[in-house]
Amino acid sequence: MALFWAIAILNAQTDPGPRSGAAGAGSFYPTLDANERNFFTQAQLRFQEIDSVSGTLPGETGSGLGPAFNGNSCALCHAQPVVGGSGPGLKSPQNPVPNPQVALATLDGANNTVPSFITANGPVREARFITASGQNPATSPNAPLDGGVHGLFSIQGRKDASGCTLAQPNFAQEIENHNVSFRIPTPLFGLGLVENTPDSALAANLAANAAQKNAMQIGGVLNTSANDGTVTRFGWKAQNKSLTVFAGEAYNVEQGVANEVFPNERSAVPGCVFNATPEDYSVIVYNGGLTGTVSEMSSDVVNFAAFMRLSAAAAPTTASASEKNGQKLFSTVGCVLCHSPSLTTAASPYTGMSNQTYQPYSDFALHHMGSNLADGIVQGQAGPDQFRTAPLWGVGQRLFFLHDGRTSDLLSAIQAHQSSGPSCVVSQGSPQPNEAPCGSEANAVIENFNALGSSQKQDILNFLRSL
Repeated sequence: MALFWAIAILNAQTDPGPRSGAAGAGSFYPTLDANERNFFTQAQLRFQEIDSVSGTLPGETGSGLGPAFNGNSCALCHAQPVVGGSGPGLKSPQNPVPNPQVALATLDGANNTVPSFITANGPVREARFITASGQNPATSPNAPLDGGVHGLFSIQGRKDASGCTLAQPNFAQEIENHNVSFRIPTPLFGLGLVENTPDSALAANLAANAAQKNAMQIGGVLNTSANDGTVTRFGWKAQNKSLTVFAGEAYNVEQGVANEVFPNERSAVPGCVFNATPEDYSVIVYNGGLTGTVSEMSSDVVNFAAFMRLSAAAAPTTASASEKNGQKLFSTVGCVLCHSPSLTTAASPYTGMSNQTYQPYSDFALHHMGSNLADGIVQGQAGPDQFRTAPLWGVGQRLFFLHDGRTSDLLSAIQAHQSSGPSCVVSQGSPQPNEAPCGSEANAVIENFNALGSSQKQDILNFLRSL
């Protein structure tokens, strides 16, 4: 019997874990000219700036933190395997660190309590409330919806926020009411390629392989802007249109910094507003001529967007026989029907980025994922069980998976894609939070994956960890 179990363990498929060695990302797009590279380098430094309330604390020279916030620097959340990546963690082969949100709760005298869902060995997270009334969505299906981010921490008690009495949300009560949905940071490498992919290319890609998709009950719809109807593509539900909007919203929501894109202070209660708004803005110094670099004269948001826009994609290391076979099997079982291997950009103003074919492993479309992954949040056309296909480039060095970071195991993340329920055809629309969720569009693919032998499943896991 002992021998039998030993053989079974040896034959079982396991996630190899985050890939060790040098980070395969973090630099500028290789064809950029000298001026563009300089802009990227300066923007990358700005991305690492640490904010305090008014920029007066040593080592925290950025201004505008709070009144409510989740982090005090973009690089706090986007750090794995290097600056610009996904959330950091203790199991990183490159830079093992505890979740920085734990220490942030009391930094500079702040008197926050660390919420139960923020732990030293867990993922960096933000929290959204499903209903606006704090009611349990399951028992109060007609409660008004919220869906917005609620800052984990308050500047109350900080030595640079004298007089502010803004309290933290009552997360313990909201969790008891099952009214909280979590999100983790998405990696930012190579996003200029995604931004410059034509809407028509995304639509054509989504329409491709229609017969195979129909046979496997895979639909998909592109989220769009309510203003001009163009395709939105950034964020867990593809809710943001551009990298500038993506950066501006994150700066306001995650750090509480009012900016040129989102100019109004959040949680602006009396006694907690210390700066004129917007707190982040572009400055043109005129003294007989313009002075400073483009980066220096531009706002933080412009720099953040430039850092993402001019960055190179994460480089894969697919080389072994197992990884190459896993790449083939990834296509055979149907994963590529949503995780599209390649897309092509349009003409670009940046050197060498025009008409480039890149490998994001995403169609950037929304798909029903069923009750197992449903978060109850509606954003644009994205319903409570719909998510943008998560791009898989760089997944080999990520620590946490799925929108809420519930697992660090790739195999568990794959299995979580399966969820029973009726198939929802796109034309029928998305069910609302008070309606029965759809079944996952990935069900047939997961059935194909589960039908593979252990060594074949292992090959797919090895391939994913090579990306």
